[in-house]
Amino acid sequence: MIDYVKTILQKVSFSKYLFERELRKGLRLISPTEIQDFKDWCYQMFGKVHHVILNRYFEPAF
Repeated sequence: MIDYVKTILQKVSFSKYLFERELRKGLRLISPTEIQDFKDWCYQMFGKVHHVILNRYFEPAF
């Protein structure tokens, strides 16, 4: 399932709105054991463009 989510995010990365929506949906599909690898991949692939969105979903709330 993680490969499917990665593919979708790559296809919608041109739009902040679509990227955030698909990231939110994708996080529900990924197993808890895959989250850290997925997080690392997201920051590597999209960290420069969508860092605000990624921080919103991956950084712990204080």
